[in-house]
Amino acid sequence: MKVKTYPFDAAEYLTDEETIAEYLTISLESGDPREIVQALNTVVRARGGVPKVADEVGLDVESLSRVLNDGSDSGVSVTLKVMHALGVRLSASTLA
Repeated sequence: MKVKTYPFDAAEYLTDEETIAEYLTISLESGDPREIVQALNTVVRARGGVPKVADEVGLDVESLSRVLNDGSDSGVSVTLKVMHALGVRLSASTLA
């Protein structure tokens, strides 16, 4: 008997602000820039896609797509603009 599998898409479960913030916090805590960009990509898809978010942050679709898909140009200013458009903020605490 073959096991049937289905693709998992975390974006389908990011339906409220609290869940999105927790999802992004976990990725930020990883310290892995690729994971952070992937998490942002997932949240952008959950929030209506690249065209909608690009418009909100004042970028063209191609620029935002490039940042979210290859991560090669994921500068802090762009990341912060995307985070702001998604309604979440970065915070820091001491490692005590």
